[in-house]
Amino acid sequence: MALKSFVEVKLDSHFSIHNLPYGIFKHGGVDTTTPRPGVAIGDYVLDLSAIQSAGLFDGPLLCNSDCFHQSNLNNFLELGRPAWKEARATLQKLLSSDEPALQNNASLKQMALLPMDEVEMLLPIAIGDYTDFFSSKHHARNCGLIFRGPENPVNPNWFHLPIAYHGRASSIVISGTDIIRPRGQGHPSGNSPPYFGPSRKLDFELEMAAVVGPGNELGKPIDVNEAADHIFGVVLMNDWSARDIQAWEYVPLGPFLGKSFGTTISPWIVTLDALEPFACDAPTQIPPPLPYLAEKISKNYDISLEVRIKPAGEENSFTVTRSNFNHLYWTLTQQLAHHTINGCNLRPGDLLGTGTISGPEAESYGCLLELTWNGTKELSVGKTSRKFLEDGDEVIISGICKGNEYNVGFGTCSGKILPSLP
Repeated sequence: MALKSFVEVKLDSHFSIHNLPYGIFKHGGVDTTTPRPGVAIGDYVLDLSAIQSAGLFDGPLLCNSDCFHQSNLNNFLELGRPAWKEARATLQKLLSSDEPALQNNASLKQMALLPMDEVEMLLPIAIGDYTDFFSSKHHARNCGLIFRGPENPVNPNWFHLPIAYHGRASSIVISGTDIIRPRGQGHPSGNSPPYFGPSRKLDFELEMAAVVGPGNELGKPIDVNEAADHIFGVVLMNDWSARDIQAWEYVPLGPFLGKSFGTTISPWIVTLDALEPFACDAPTQIPPPLPYLAEKISKNYDISLEVRIKPAGEENSFTVTRSNFNHLYWTLTQQLAHHTINGCNLRPGDLLGTGTISGPEAESYGCLLELTWNGTKELSVGKTSRKFLEDGDEVIISGICKGNEYNVGFGTCSGKILPSLP
């Protein structure tokens, strides 16, 4: 018999009982100051602190834990995959249509099942460190063609290791947070000094990010075939980019002010267990990776991704790209294993961005840099057009896996551009 929830879940909902993504919320009607963990089910949030207080997390790994009485998910992440599986099994049972423990407990159900439109979502984790990878071959190739030309669009090292840089964790914000247009330097014209002022080439980047669970000790790498046990789940991410600032600064040490002003993530972390039915083969890697990156099973996930832009002053938003997580060349597990091969210690709540996820066709490119070929052509957005983002534009990223009469989705990751500060 198919798994079915006693909570009504619409067919187009991202949050079926097969999903149960984790987040942190505040509920204004009950407590405006205490954030707490929840899972999404249909149009509701299930308050995990209420479930824990009621003694319904009664498995051996969670019965004595206070991980759901915290203001972030880090303690839960640190417990590892056996505890995550125990929590998922408990929640799927509690929410199923043939289980009375929650369904027939009117007072607990009223306390624990909260309408999603009554809650405020917060960052789900305390992010100590953030790394951004560069794992889409199509994106790497397009960037190379734009900036270096067709002779050598992708540097040879790219095919041997997952390229990345260490990003700024303090400016990672939750979906719905406005982004102020950054100021900085740009390429000089002729013999003039460098340009300084608001970015003229503000861009979005369609990304996803892995959320690290248990970390590793300093000096002790994580084996690539065990790396999945160190990944709790995945979020949508928009790693906003000021292309003009980035282009002037990134040689020789890489991105800095062009990236550190803001990164937006979605509020719900979809677990790897929920994504497992949508696993698919990763691309064949040529040349074969070095032994420490060679996986026994190399997989991606079939996650349909879409970016919409709502232009300033418009009522409607318009789709500008459709891509898929399965376009990534380097897998999440390879990214994590490579991150630690030098002994770098990851910690619960660390975030590993995939880099822009572009597909092979023009309509699947994951940023305006590619879609407008660095501003050399216009992109149609409803009745208007764009080369790069303008003040007042809102970018909305969504992601979903389509099951048999159910979805495993991520909701949305959105942000609106505000004018630069004077």
